[in-house]
Amino acid sequence: MNPLKSISGTIVTGLVVAAIVMIIFADGAGFNLLGWSVWLHALAGVAWIGLLYYFNFVQVPGVAKAAAEAGSGGPGPAAINKYVAPTALLWFRWAAVVTWLSGAWILWQYDILHAAFMFQEGAAVIGVGAWLGTIMLINVWVFIWPNQKKILGLDGQTHDAEVIARAKSVALMASRTNTALSIPMLLSMTTYAHGGFPF
Repeated sequence: MNPLKSISGTIVTGLVVAAIVMIIFADGAGFNLLGWSVWLHALAGVAWIGLLYYFNFVQVPGVAKAAAEAGSGGPGPAAINKYVAPTALLWFRWAAVVTWLSGAWILWQYDILHAAFMFQEGAAVIGVGAWLGTIMLINVWVFIWPNQKKILGLDGQTHDAEVIARAKSVALMASRTNTALSIPMLLSMTTYAHGGFPF
């Protein structure tokens, strides 16, 4: 039985390998809550931003191309919209929550949560990342997800073409905003972690 043939088996395999690495290289160190928090933050962040990039660089152009070719015998966007998008959006929105909460928890453990959000000296760079991540989280839950529910028919209602068109526009602009903001957000977080821009 190959565990890599299922999503849960793949995740468990990754966790087992991570545990083995931890056991081998822990060197007798005790439980490190901060270390676990950073790991969870990075793991969730990779899922969140990875899906954000997938939506913007792969799915949106793919759906547009499939829709354009539907009249000439192409498959149309139905398969993506029915089978791929709902699952991707589930992982996307909850990865956003875990990323934000674990990031706030890390800042709290370092006792700089308030300082970061107030751009105080020594925490301004990470504060930029924290604020950009907060804006991105709001975009996910206030603009992207509610509008995607309308577009994909996941809200249990029937919408006319004008409502769907507006929902597409709002969701796309929020998603593109998040894609643009992710670049300076990641710069702020990685730079802060490696001692850059100490202001």
